[in-house]
Amino acid sequence: MPHQLNIVLVEPEIPNNTGSIGRLCLATGSVLHLVEPLGFEINDTQLKRAGLDYWKHVQVRRYENLQALLDIIPAQAQKVFFSTKAQKIHFECSFQQGAYLFFGKETKGLSEELRAENSENVYRIPQYDDRVRSINLATSVGIAVFEAIRQLGP
Repeated sequence: MPHQLNIVLVEPEIPNNTGSIGRLCLATGSVLHLVEPLGFEINDTQLKRAGLDYWKHVQVRRYENLQALLDIIPAQAQKVFFSTKAQKIHFECSFQQGAYLFFGKETKGLSEELRAENSENVYRIPQYDDRVRSINLATSVGIAVFEAIRQLGP
């Protein structure tokens, strides 16, 4: 696949979001990395409903914890973290082929510790109304993936 993007969901909680993101991964040739614990079973009917009959074709990799994933990411691979608490917006990021895009759980996002350890690579998707806490996880992943593809070329 041309962009070789890696989508990392750290402890996702809502099966519909993960199913939709899996479908997006298949459509864009991206690999979906799921970091446990998951808030659902991988055979959840809601996950499969959101992923439709595409789920069986999605490249999905599961990890017991975040460190297990971090240990296998090549040193030269770009790691980009998304958080509503970031200062920089995602348009400031220069995405690279093969990048790992990290997203946190729906209710809490990425941990403060992870954001601090990677502060130079933490971005947010801009929101223009303070009444909204965050954009839906599946929507956020779509925004980030297609910005990366826009930069990298079709």
